[in-house]
Amino acid sequence: MKIAYIASYFPRECGIATFTENLIRAVSQDKEAPEVSVIAMNDDGQTYEYPPEVTFTVRQHHMQDYLAAADHVNNSGVDVVVLQHEFGIFGGESGIYILPFLNRLKVPYIVTFHTILREPSFTQQLIVREIARHAQKVIVMSKLAISFLTNLYEVNEDKMMLIPHGVPDFGNLRIDEKKLPEIMRYRKVLFTFGLLSRNKGIETVIKALPAVISKHPDTLYIVAGKTHPAVLRHAGEEYRNSLSSLISELKLEDHILFVDKFLSEDDLFAYLRHSDIYITPYLSETQITSGTLTYALGAGAAVLSTPYWYAQELLDEGRGKLFGFSQHNELGQIINNLLDDELALEGLRSKAADYGAELQWSRVGARYRNLMRRIHSTPRSAVNNTRLMPDASQMPPLNLSHIKRLTDDTGIVQHAKYGIPNLKEGYCLDDNARALMLMIMAHQMRKTKEAQDLLPIYLSYIHYMQTPDGNFRNFLSFSRQYLDEVGSEDSFGRTIWALGYLIRYAPNNSYREFASELFHRSFQHFAALEHLRGRANAIIGVCHYLNYHPSDEGKFAALNTLIKPIVNAWEQNSHADWKWFEKTMTYDNGILPLALLHAAEVTGNETWKTIGLESLAFLEKVTMSQGYFSPVGNDGWHTEGGECPVFDQQAIETMAMVLLYQQAHALTGNRGYLQRMFTCYKWFLGENTLRISLYDAETHGCCDGLEKDGLNRNQGAESTLAYFISHLAVLKSSEMAVPRQEKAAQTTTLITANMVSKII
Repeated sequence: MKIAYIASYFPRECGIATFTENLIRAVSQDKEAPEVSVIAMNDDGQTYEYPPEVTFTVRQHHMQDYLAAADHVNNSGVDVVVLQHEFGIFGGESGIYILPFLNRLKVPYIVTFHTILREPSFTQQLIVREIARHAQKVIVMSKLAISFLTNLYEVNEDKMMLIPHGVPDFGNLRIDEKKLPEIMRYRKVLFTFGLLSRNKGIETVIKALPAVISKHPDTLYIVAGKTHPAVLRHAGEEYRNSLSSLISELKLEDHILFVDKFLSEDDLFAYLRHSDIYITPYLSETQITSGTLTYALGAGAAVLSTPYWYAQELLDEGRGKLFGFSQHNELGQIINNLLDDELALEGLRSKAADYGAELQWSRVGARYRNLMRRIHSTPRSAVNNTRLMPDASQMPPLNLSHIKRLTDDTGIVQHAKYGIPNLKEGYCLDDNARALMLMIMAHQMRKTKEAQDLLPIYLSYIHYMQTPDGNFRNFLSFSRQYLDEVGSEDSFGRTIWALGYLIRYAPNNSYREFASELFHRSFQHFAALEHLRGRANAIIGVCHYLNYHPSDEGKFAALNTLIKPIVNAWEQNSHADWKWFEKTMTYDNGILPLALLHAAEVTGNETWKTIGLESLAFLEKVTMSQGYFSPVGNDGWHTEGGECPVFDQQAIETMAMVLLYQQAHALTGNRGYLQRMFTCYKWFLGENTLRISLYDAETHGCCDGLEKDGLNRNQGAESTLAYFISHLAVLKSSEMAVPRQEKAAQTTTLITANMVSKII
């Protein structure tokens, strides 16, 4: 059996590195010790002289390293991966880069969560859920962690396993008293160790010392540990210097000793054994585990601590004493009482030593080893990827509450700060055109009152923005002041698309007649469109119009005029290795082949159909080579012969691809397009480059993009509308394209999906 560990690792000085080194040593204490491979995490700009078991290193903030590391694991005979998870050691927002690594693995993994937050951010919660969802086993170190994961992160309790933080077999460690400061040998010693940072609360003990020294003048407080590397990089020794100033202010120079180094296990044991009391004075309760506290208890020390979560659990049943956060007076009194009562002090030590025997690494390692062997020997169920139909049961319920939140009696506000409408940015034509389309689709699927109420608001906005000559403005302030004279060609084309769609699928004649009036008034501007995407959007609108008015020869002529420059661009720029309309793939790329396929449907033109399908195939090659949809990022765009940018991925790219595959299926009957349509849709739900959902199940909005370090958490109209248009397109295709022999089997699923997809 070969085990790969991904974590920080010795000689890097951090708690996870020490934990992983000890775990590997403990797991290897067996006649049939597994082979070890360590994937070591390097922090900012740092390199280390690693031991031979480190077979690959990952630079924290380089996402490509994570993918390369996964390939290394997959190709090196690894049987099980053990992930030591702490948000801060991985790159991206809240360590999100670990998700692409895990998704790329072809072997099972288990995870040990070292931090579980009671109030996680949106991204942190999604990361923990995603890691736990695919893990074979989730290991935690406290009962409270199980409660948090179950209630806050929706992790199945059956998947979890409580294995305590290990401690050395201190009885086998050697004490080298020469390494101890001479001053310890004749003083009453209080001791704290660990990497220094402000949340450690060392000042609480310092403030307690005057009361202790008044009764026990030989008291010495030793603080061992270097400043945390992250703190050192960003704030230097500011915290240590502030402690020194406090010591000088209280005239405690003879009673406090800083040991500015990272202690080895032997050194740590020596300090603990020569200390009277060990103290963890942390300032916050939100700590789910603590290696330092576990070590102190395992060494049989008398322990005092603030009541953070892990301390409450570990020191229960009289294994230590608790004092309030920042309560130096209370701490001073407890210290004095213990120093005055040797029997009480020995009682704490005895209970700590008894419990600590259960925490020895040899026992902890055996539990990990047995778990790994069980996972290794259990056959993994085969993944069935043969299903061609989108599965409505995998989709969230349709809930348009965020759309309604963004909408007032003028229209839909274009931007949001997180899930709150940003009224300062006003309205735009593009979004109200998309919102009109969404309400038509929602009415087709559900015929709810909400869709009927919202539809005329967006149609009214389009009317308000049309100029006397039939063109359209785009931007409107929140105070209903026009902000431009003529909008962009994109906004014009998208509006024609929405109007054509309404003409084709209007819920009543009044709306169709109104849309027709706006459509015909704008007709004179079709020929003036210069840009391919403006033309493509307008083409789609004209095609919807022609589906309802198939005998309008004038619009067929307009369609030919609109499409000719797109065909010319294809002929000028495409070749065997670059089947595209331009030398650079920019934004909203799926719109170009989508327009051709719509035009081919209404005209029967085989040339347009061929170009549309060939360009679709090329776009698919660029964006879906990894087995999931990764659109051309807006961070640079994709030039022929160059690298395709990965990030600043936008929701409208995904919507265009969903609609493109829907139209390709409608035109060809090829059901493979339906599965790829669903694959693109799942970009919103986490099947993307960073493996995180853009759809927010709390607000029912969609995040504005996938950026290098994580999500753009703003949830504006464009992204949210793109999500719901995609959602309804997938639902429609899943209902309409099921063969008769499958319909009976899927009826229950679809009825259930329709019931839960109630517009709220």
